Amino acid sequence: MEQDPLLVILGATASGKTRLAIALAETLATEIISADSRQVFRGMDIGTGKDLAEFNQAKIPFHLIDIREAGESYHVNAFKEDFYAAFRQISEREKIPILVGGTGMYIHSLLQNYEYTAVPKNEELRLALQDFDRIQLLEQIKSYPANLVAHADLSSTKRLIRAIEVADYLKGNTLKTFAKPSINPLVIGLVDELSTRRAKISNRLDLRLKEGLIEEVEMLIARGVSLDKLIFYGLEYKFVALYLMKQIDYQTLKERLTVAIFQFAKRQMTFFRKMEKDGVKIHWLKADKELFSLKAEALELINHHIQLK
Repeated sequence: MEQDPLLVILGATASGKTRLAIALAETLATEIISADSRQVFRGMDIGTGKDLAEFNQAKIPFHLIDIREAGESYHVNAFKEDFYAAFRQISEREKIPILVGGTGMYIHSLLQNYEYTAVPKNEELRLALQDFDRIQLLEQIKSYPANLVAHADLSSTKRLIRAIEVADYLKGNTLKTFAKPSINPLVIGLVDELSTRRAKISNRLDLRLKEGLIEEVEMLIARGVSLDKLIFYGLEYKFVALYLMKQIDYQTLKERLTVAIFQFAKRQMTFFRKMEKDGVKIHWLKADKELFSLKAEALELINHHIQLK
């Protein structure tokens, strides 16, 4: 089966993914698909860093941004269906789609073609298993038919619980399947030194607060988005919501949010390293280089790995 190329640009928050993706999209005359779990929501612009002005200035078509109302839910399987639709449209126009974002689970679900992302959470089952140790969870896994646990990842208690959750669901349900295109991916990652990453995060947060992050959250609340949902969305929306609820003051908002974003960036990089362990080849580029140098390095990789149309 002929495979259609896909260029993936990933990296931790504030690494400059979108800037590079737009520069490449201009050169390749193509379109961008977002892999960001919060940019799908309308009205969540400053806190998610949508960079809409940059897209519009460069006249780059984009997909999977502003496709849901703030306050709604969005999950990895919905992302996969939306991605495949956008991917087909762009590929049919004989362009190389560029997938850009930092939501590693979304990207990994495509590259690993993992079907079980469609299995919903079972909070009751998770609660029942939360105090089980590894040995008990392994015993639980053995109670299911072998074909239902063939997918099981035994590397952590969290993944064991998910494997049990999937097996329990498959006992009485059939997974919804949909036709998927065959993809030939080139994955480029942007990475900073820790000190550089933290400086970028701190500077960007200061800028977002000046640009109206607090006012954006106030607007979302006025539209009817619940405080609980904002807290669920995390990071900027969580801590600004706590500030507006007068649970923390402004200085505490800045300090706690900065630390939370540092920790989030670390988790992102940990997930990308896990992707590599799972067999995904990531070509890492130093994010602190000038844009023209990054773009040249990326184009060299593209010319080597992807047959340009």
